[in-house]
Amino acid sequence: MKIIGFLYSAERPWTMVLKGDSCLLNGRKPMFIPDWTNELGATECVILRVSRLGKEIAPKFADRYYDAVAPGVDFIAMDKAREAQAAGLPWTQAIAFDYSLAIGDFVTVSGERLPVTGDFVLTPEQAIAEASRVMTIRQGDLIYIQRPQLPRKVQKEEVIRVECNGEEKLYCKIK
Repeated sequence: MKIIGFLYSAERPWTMVLKGDSCLLNGRKPMFIPDWTNELGATECVILRVSRLGKEIAPKFADRYYDAVAPGVDFIAMDKAREAQAAGLPWTQAIAFDYSLAIGDFVTVSGERLPVTGDFVLTPEQAIAEASRVMTIRQGDLIYIQRPQLPRKVQKEEVIRVECNGEEKLYCKIK
């Protein structure tokens, strides 16, 4: 399983990244701030679950390639990101650490385009088209798309909740 992300970037409209499956944080488990960072940030995102194999998918057909969506929170070690950027190094440690992507409960989508509310760096269809242009996407892969905003700093004991139609879909306590 691949986790493909589309992140907000101040230098360009978006940046595509890959994360390993150890980055997933689900099941209402707490997010423990890693001891190697002093500044953990969070950005809201939407997560798509890929439902079939595809390569070079046109945006107009992309809605056929995901079957569920979930709310998410993408965590970033902001101090490490600044250090990496200043040194001209990749941001891997800052964005792809264990449990750096909190994932909520999936909601099944049935064959229609997803009405994603709010601003995101790409639409679900654009994200699937861009990801499949670079690599083959497979059933079970996850694609997450951030909002176009800088991460906000999170504090210990903070609780992040996302509701959809009055139902809690994501709960994450920061420890």
